[in-house]
Amino acid sequence: MSKFKNVLITGASSGLGRALAIELSKKSQNLFLCARNFENLQETKNLCQNSNANIYLKILDVKDEIASQNYITEIEENFALDLVIANAGISGGTAQGTESFAQVKEIFDTNLYGVLNIVQPIIEKMTLRKSGQIVIISSLAGFVSLPSSPAYSASKSAVRIYGEALRGNLAEFGVKVNIACPGYIKTKMTAVNNFYMPFLMDSAKASQIIINGIEKNHGRIIFPIIFYFLIRVLLSLPFSLVEKIMKKLPKKSALKK
Repeated sequence: MSKFKNVLITGASSGLGRALAIELSKKSQNLFLCARNFENLQETKNLCQNSNANIYLKILDVKDEIASQNYITEIEENFALDLVIANAGISGGTAQGTESFAQVKEIFDTNLYGVLNIVQPIIEKMTLRKSGQIVIISSLAGFVSLPSSPAYSASKSAVRIYGEALRGNLAEFGVKVNIACPGYIKTKMTAVNNFYMPFLMDSAKASQIIINGIEKNHGRIIFPIIFYFLIRVLLSLPFSLVEKIMKKLPKKSALKK
């Protein structure tokens, strides 16, 4: 049985967020799920049928700083959050050419500032009571500079480094921080990719790996390990050679307008 009583997951309407919600609904007492689409959130709740958790849904765009802060405050008025998973994220690439400024901004606003908008308010609460755990969902793409998706890899790198630094910073206050860096996971986000995705993993399995890492308080929850190892080998090569290899990678579709 998990030690978590009150859990918040952003981006819980589909994909990894939904899989995490289903798994944690079996291990928590109160589960707070937020996303932009209420119908999809309701479907997530319906899928948590094997749980006794109280599940609360909220329409929230994590890009909205004030709304995110108010949501944290609203929950904390009655529940002390033990675990917050900043999962909401989007992806876009350069298959149609270069990335537009609008796409870059949308990705950074969601993947970076969307994390900050949730994490910063809860830090204030957790440090005061000297307990709690924060999980930031990054990606193996956060270790490499992908010409096929510059904004995505940069945003995931930013939250990874932020989370790793935050882990050391908050440890003295009794607050744990974990950074999950998965590879390819079967989700709606990856379903649009029309290229081979090595070590593609089911979202349910990915969620179990992440939760296991959370419970063991691993600083980095990286998987598949073989994929990470290959990335490390690649990055040990001269940059000129890495550039040539990276340029041959397939390109991901741009965000839909």
